[in-house]
Amino acid sequence: MKMISRILLLLILSSCLCAATFVVNVTQSSYQAEENHSITLEWTFTSEPDSCLKFNFIIFTLITDDKLSVLFHEHDGVEVPMSQDEQFAGRVQSERDVLPEGRTRLHVSRLRTEDSGLYVCEIKTDHNFGSAAAELVVFAAPEPLQVQRLRLNPQTENRSRLSLCVILALIAAAAAAATAVLLIQRRKRTGQKSSFNNPVSIT
Repeated sequence: MKMISRILLLLILSSCLCAATFVVNVTQSSYQAEENHSITLEWTFTSEPDSCLKFNFIIFTLITDDKLSVLFHEHDGVEVPMSQDEQFAGRVQSERDVLPEGRTRLHVSRLRTEDSGLYVCEIKTDHNFGSAAAELVVFAAPEPLQVQRLRLNPQTENRSRLSLCVILALIAAAAAAATAVLLIQRRKRTGQKSSFNNPVSIT
């Protein structure tokens, strides 16, 4: 009887110890990445190998200024894809094999600028609940050099248009001057021919 009581007491103390020491943390408080790239975010929690922790659920969510999206949801070790936001379909994976090491990771591929925000990991065990958040900023991918050259700033574009107008005006003026010179030359030649065909008689 005393042995059974000691075993029960030990189980109760173990449960209390797990509840008291379970804390979720981020390995990095902020991340930066470029559009169309991939990134892996990591969280840690207080756990020892072969510990008493049993995971009821693990949920990763993204919080932005106007929206809350579920990226990944696992309940009793089984993924729940119906909870996932369509924005992340086929782009998110969670590494479960590192849970015994006291870690969990979220891999996001083909990043978009709208993926920027606060990434929250929530873990519920039989004994306690913990959560932690990390910020991710996704920058737009730089444009190719050819596109940058084509996209002139407004001031440069206005100068280019003005230069083009001046050049066209000069060409038009030169063409008009050349036409005028040709007309004058033709009139002179026509006048000379008329004087030869109609000689003036002397009386």
